[in-house]
Amino acid sequence: MGEKVVAGRFDLSDRQLYRDKLRSCLTGLERLLDQKRFDRPKNLMGVEIELNLAGGDGMPKMLNGQVLERIASRDFQTELAMFNLEVNIAPHRLDGRVFDRLAEELRTSLAYADRKAGEVDAGIVMIGILPTLDRDDLISSNLSDVDRYALLNEQIVAARGEDFVLDIDGVERLTCTSKSIAPEAACTSVQLHLQVTPGRFADVWNAAQAVAAAQIAVGANSPFLFGRELWRESRPPLFLQSTDTRPPELQAQGVRPRTWFGERWISSAYDLFEENLRYFPALLPICDEEDPLEVLDAGGVPKLAELVLHNGTVYRWNRPVYGIADGVPHLRVENRVLPAGPTITDVIANAAFYYGLVRALAEESRPVWTRLPFEAAEANFDAACKHGIEARLEWPRRGRYGGTAQIDAVTLVRDELLPLAETGLAAWGIERADRDLYLGVIDERCRRRVNGATWQAATFHRALEAGLPRDAALAATTRTYRRLMHLGDPVHTWPVGIPEPVPAP
Repeated sequence: MGEKVVAGRFDLSDRQLYRDKLRSCLTGLERLLDQKRFDRPKNLMGVEIELNLAGGDGMPKMLNGQVLERIASRDFQTELAMFNLEVNIAPHRLDGRVFDRLAEELRTSLAYADRKAGEVDAGIVMIGILPTLDRDDLISSNLSDVDRYALLNEQIVAARGEDFVLDIDGVERLTCTSKSIAPEAACTSVQLHLQVTPGRFADVWNAAQAVAAAQIAVGANSPFLFGRELWRESRPPLFLQSTDTRPPELQAQGVRPRTWFGERWISSAYDLFEENLRYFPALLPICDEEDPLEVLDAGGVPKLAELVLHNGTVYRWNRPVYGIADGVPHLRVENRVLPAGPTITDVIANAAFYYGLVRALAEESRPVWTRLPFEAAEANFDAACKHGIEARLEWPRRGRYGGTAQIDAVTLVRDELLPLAETGLAAWGIERADRDLYLGVIDERCRRRVNGATWQAATFHRALEAGLPRDAALAATTRTYRRLMHLGDPVHTWPVGIPEPVPAP
């Protein structure tokens, strides 16, 4: 949530007024859609990556303020906790050698940030969950010193009314409680934006939901939390539980969580914004002075500030985004499925796979979401998070008999989804060199059954077998990961050996 807000207290009238403003915003959005006021197709994509700060010993460093001061670039911003940063890459047109250009921009930006972090004995680690994080690192006093984070924490804690319960049962089981939303900060992600016209929005969002499981299967990179080996991609259950405003009684009643896969395929972007208002009470009832309907009546473009703010507090894995650029409104699908890392090449490969696949599926004559129950897409997502590249997924059968069948994620990706992604990237105008390079990375991960999560787990167990205690094994795994990350070769080529020893003081 990047909106700037000022911390303060809210009374009953604030919430009532905010609800009224939200309804006006929704009406304004509906009018904009009916009047076809949105931007024309521009094939624009954008990338945001959340990062961790760690020392030479592999342990988190609570220094984002000092590091950002040294970086001194608008491309880098704070994130929820003091060991987090975020880098934002300006929108690019999807064509030509865009992925190679993105890779070079990211290498330059992250190398510079890492040098600046080194001035305070820290370094950049691009990973889904930093393996060395401890429960004592994820407390409210370690949240970034920014009003919006303090206020968001205050409001979610108040709505919850009791401690947050973390209970994740994977390879091992983690059970603990937290008095704040700070554990959410462990989740560092890649967000992929795609600007789309209203007419294409539903098809693109539905396609993104359908392939979320495949993205996780090939891209999982978060197997550890608080010293426990959990799911291959532990961010989704952690994010859900650490932001869950529902006490057990509301969960039992079927009240929806704010971190949400969704429950149906859609026919319009309006469906998602309307659901967000209908199902989720406001967390930050901060009203803007603008009257969106008056602005529309005068021929202007409303900011829809309350709608945008509220939308940022509902954590869909594929989120609708309303924005304005050069005075013209636009819509984006924000894909929030992927963990950060392991390398820039891996991040760009994941992006190429996503953008190509979504384009191809959105243009199929018999769309996958007409043949796959939404409940199956959600179950696929959970299976991929739990099992990563070894997951089995439900997918529509090819051929005249129809129906669905269970299939290995690797087989599905190599036999069906990668060819579709190739077709989609060609349709975007991506040159063959980029298509071959980055989709080839996904193919090699599948062929070797290696992604960031499998490498982390294998390296950790090798360290245990070498006699290292658990905490030392996690720290050594993190140090080795950081070194290989900065070398830049994709994770499927990384050796699995005994991790690096602790550096001498």
